[in-house]
Amino acid sequence: MQNQPGFFISFEGIDGAGKSTHIEAYANFLRAKFPERKVLVTREPGGTPLGEQLRKLLLDAPMDLETEALLMFAARREHLAQIIEPALAARKIVISDRFTDASFAYQSGGRGLSIEKLSQLEHWVQARAGKLLQPNITFLFDLPSDVAEARRSQARTPDKFERLDLAFFERVRQEYLRRAAAEPERFRILDARDTPEVIWKKLENINITI
Repeated sequence: MQNQPGFFISFEGIDGAGKSTHIEAYANFLRAKFPERKVLVTREPGGTPLGEQLRKLLLDAPMDLETEALLMFAARREHLAQIIEPALAARKIVISDRFTDASFAYQSGGRGLSIEKLSQLEHWVQARAGKLLQPNITFLFDLPSDVAEARRSQARTPDKFERLDLAFFERVRQEYLRRAAAEPERFRILDARDTPEVIWKKLENINITI
């Protein structure tokens, strides 16, 4: 659903790709570029009090794969209802650290849940009046899984996903790339092997018409 008054941006990529490093700076960049628009930064899973509670479970508690997917989309429905949809209706720019592409990448690509089941959840949670709400633009920070693993090893205490093996993250990466190839008008792929300065310059130069 791309005819909402606001503008919706998502940042995606495997753990270790460095996407979160740029989100707040990009929000400030848009605030300066579009001073008449308010910019909201949020994240998934999370974004609401209930979503943050579910985030703790999802990132740490062992659970069945289908339970995991259902909880991800439950958190997303709350996120949409309480935060994203009202913000877009109020003409705000919404920037989310992950959205539905992450569910397809991690639960389907990484874990093997069928795309058909995730598609059913996606339409149930995101479709209104026959239209599917998706980001206007998705920045995909693409990074080889072995490079991402080296970065993760130097980061904070890993959650249950970050502890998974290299093969898992390569499957996640490939599903991200598959979705990007299927929707080239929405995705902008950034080579996350570049330095933060080079990536930032590329972000600045991507034209956004709001």
